Amino acid sequence: MRVKVLSRNPDDYVRDTKLDLQRVPRNYDPALHPFEVAREYTRALNATKLERVFAKPFLSSLDGHRDGVNCMAKHPKSLSTVLSGACDGEVRIWNLTTRQCIRTLQAHEGFVRGMCARFCGTSFFTVGDDKTVKQWKMESPEYGEEEEPIHTILGKTVYTGIDHHWKEPVFATCGHQVDIWDEQRTSPKCSLNWGFDSISSVKFNPIETYLLGSCASDRNIVLYDMRKSTPLKKVILNMRTNTLCWNPMEAFIFTAANEDYNLYTFDMRFLESPVMVHMDHVSAVLDVDYSPTGKEFVSASFDKSIRIFPVDKGHSREVYHTKRMQHVITVKWTSDNKYILCGSDEMNIRLWKANASEKLGVLAPREKAAMNYNQKLKEKFQFHPQIRRIAQHRHLPKSIYCQIKEQRIMREARRRKELNRRKHSKPGSVPLVPERKKHIVAVVK
Repeated sequence: MRVKVLSRNPDDYVRDTKLDLQRVPRNYDPALHPFEVAREYTRALNATKLERVFAKPFLSSLDGHRDGVNCMAKHPKSLSTVLSGACDGEVRIWNLTTRQCIRTLQAHEGFVRGMCARFCGTSFFTVGDDKTVKQWKMESPEYGEEEEPIHTILGKTVYTGIDHHWKEPVFATCGHQVDIWDEQRTSPKCSLNWGFDSISSVKFNPIETYLLGSCASDRNIVLYDMRKSTPLKKVILNMRTNTLCWNPMEAFIFTAANEDYNLYTFDMRFLESPVMVHMDHVSAVLDVDYSPTGKEFVSASFDKSIRIFPVDKGHSREVYHTKRMQHVITVKWTSDNKYILCGSDEMNIRLWKANASEKLGVLAPREKAAMNYNQKLKEKFQFHPQIRRIAQHRHLPKSIYCQIKEQRIMREARRRKELNRRKHSKPGSVPLVPERKKHIVAVVK
């Protein structure tokens, strides 16, 4: 006679110490858990509500400037260092850990129009209204040493922007044309222009480092190749583009911030229509910066708010604003993907969390596991009407709220007018133009 004996491994149910949680064996057969979906839905709903309760993104304000903050730059090697330039020509270097200004220097007479750090982090460059390009040491001067620039280049016209090459001692400035400079020379290596108009910003591609993009006030976005010393192609939009930013993970993708309240993500190989039109702002978009992951970007607008957009979505996932914050002129996403910095014209730099409800500091393993579990539940039920409504709800200032309503009415009126015109016209005489192509005037190669 054969008898089956129950055998259990003590490791599966015996606790190491009496402080440990009891180990409970679990059968995952779905037939034994008929209410699992209902239970998970309740947990997902609670997790979504708690996420909105704990969404407090504002961390601190760095005040000290005596005029509006016009531009900012990140330190390429140090996460805690950020540079800012103001409309009175003053440049400040901040320590984000202590949230203190560690150095102040009077760089220019008039506005600081642009600034960038060298790729090694030993120095930084500034351009201003006094027609000069100046290179400064990143370190503070020694005791008794005067605060003076390493190099000063005097130009013929006002420079409106500057950007440094990601790997070589080369930088580009823009004004009435794009100039490529070697750090050791006082005259540009080459000058690039296409048409005759002032160029507001220039940016090097972080991956294909010989590519540049620039925005001109005649509504052009022009792409250049440094190896050929000639412009490649340009796209003309309905309204002026203020600045652009390259995706740090995909070499051919860039996003342009436009005066018509929208942002346009382009693939530089197919400029005939943008990959995505991002439409949520209610005033001109003044600056844009990508996250280090390349999956999201943050935009600063004249409507006194900043918004975070996923690259592949037409609407923002987050909007940040405060009562005191005025027109936001510049914005930066820190290199550790955790924080966002914005500078506005009421003289403050504000520090925000990139993820509004994220808990800062060290997390216990059980806390981390619970957060991951809740995140997966929210993703599983994200399209359920109740959960989606709570997750997407945001409080907006009255001015923005009223303008959004007004724009919705105007957009609907335009759509209705177009439908009526098509209905009462000869078939094919009023073509159906997709939303993405409506904003493109022409592409010139």
